[in-house]
Amino acid sequence: MLTKRKKLSKKEMKEDKLVTAYYKVYSYIEENKNRLVTYAGALVVIVIAVVFFINNRNKNNDEAGLQLARVMSSYDSGNYLEAIEGRAGTKLLGLKKIVDQYGSTENGEIAKIYLANSYEFLGKTDDAFKFYEGYSGSNKMFKATALAGEAGYESSKKNYEKAGDLYKKAGHVSNENVLNPEYLLHAGINYMKVGKNAEAKELFDKIKKDYNTSAAMREVERYAVQVE
Repeated sequence: MLTKRKKLSKKEMKEDKLVTAYYKVYSYIEENKNRLVTYAGALVVIVIAVVFFINNRNKNNDEAGLQLARVMSSYDSGNYLEAIEGRAGTKLLGLKKIVDQYGSTENGEIAKIYLANSYEFLGKTDDAFKFYEGYSGSNKMFKATALAGEAGYESSKKNYEKAGDLYKKAGHVSNENVLNPEYLLHAGINYMKVGKNAEAKELFDKIKKDYNTSAAMREVERYAVQVE
């Protein structure tokens, strides 16, 4: 004779479900253990590869910083050709090689800006533009410099509206950049050249309001009266 099944309490139901789930997982592991071992092995390989990549990237970044420090004396003294090419037979690698070898690191990205500046000072504006445009580092000051460098190039090609946009963008990368009023002034001047006087006036007003002690403030009035 069948006896009436005892009603399970909530606690017992919970425990019963847990046991069932345990055996399901156990069965799955047993049935697929070869595949899981393969996946685990692949995961270990991936983790090792990521760790190696990070360590190697840090090492390369440190090396780029060392090489960059060595070349800065040439750059600071105005010897831009040597800063670009380095000095044969010495440890002075040169900005061009630093970028070639370490351009994907943060210090390699900084080297791009100094390389672009060096080309700019030598009048090689096309080469300068290539490295300004190629900057992708995380430093906001250098990002603004890169945008301003692109803007200067576009302005020299009479692409004034594009230059204005780039200068304006440079002036808004970081609120702490002391060159912001200069960038905004140049943005306004370029906008004026294509008749975008309202945009220019907005930027000139911002300089007068937010940067009234800057060097740009001394120049902004003579442009501001032209867009009133």
